Amino acid sequence: MSEEPIERRNWTGEELDLIVSDYFLMLKDEAVGIPFNKAQHNRLLRSKIDRSEGSIEFKHQNISAVLQRLGLPRIKGYVPASNYQKAIIAAVDRFISNNLGILYPENAVSGFTERPGLFVETAPLLQPVTPQREDIERLVRKFNPVERDFRNRKLGRDGEELVFQFEREKLQRLDRSDLAKKIRWISEEDGDGAGYDILSFDAKGKERFLEVKTTVGSDTTPFYITRNELSLSSERPEAFRLCRVFDFSMRPRMFELAPPLENFVHLSPLSYEASFS
Repeated sequence: MSEEPIERRNWTGEELDLIVSDYFLMLKDEAVGIPFNKAQHNRLLRSKIDRSEGSIEFKHQNISAVLQRLGLPRIKGYVPASNYQKAIIAAVDRFISNNLGILYPENAVSGFTERPGLFVETAPLLQPVTPQREDIERLVRKFNPVERDFRNRKLGRDGEELVFQFEREKLQRLDRSDLAKKIRWISEEDGDGAGYDILSFDAKGKERFLEVKTTVGSDTTPFYITRNELSLSSERPEAFRLCRVFDFSMRPRMFELAPPLENFVHLSPLSYEASFS
């Protein structure tokens, strides 16, 4: 990650609006597979604002860091730099507020490219809970990525379908076509409520209860898990697996979590049942 350049003066709102807009132009091209030249974009920005090449590069990295916190895709070539100034948060807020379709990037790329196969990776390491800046937390609450993904039924269904097909193909490659035929998409066939979405099998025929959680964000984007899903993970830890599908609109990848889930994620209660008796 590059170091933050020493600035002669603070960036103006107009300058930040220009660089945020430029970032999203590049991100849109990357999403649909259109080549773009980062150096050319940098030169064009320098012709409009009096900033150095390194300063512009670093601000693009700042934008990546903000988008990562919002559970949104980022340009792969701009590694997040999290020591950003408050003004960049406001600029990203302005742009998204005026372009709300950005919150659903999977809609923008559908129909343009054939979705690639699912890549399996290792789960991210559990990090200690640390205090977060109030300004970025306020933006995260405004464009809540957990709530957005949870309510996006199409995204959830598409992620389940991707895992369903992946499990079938995996068993077929293992010469277990008999088991591949037995895989069931439980949430699609029987509805929600089972505590998992897909019934699959390992190569020896043992059941796998797969609960799929899908996001367009990175592997560390938080997600909701229901009491029913948590209960099943405790009752059937040998069978239950949480499949986290991420970066869905760009290059879908996945990792699996095996119970106890507390070894991988921090679980926080968000609501309580209110009753009169």
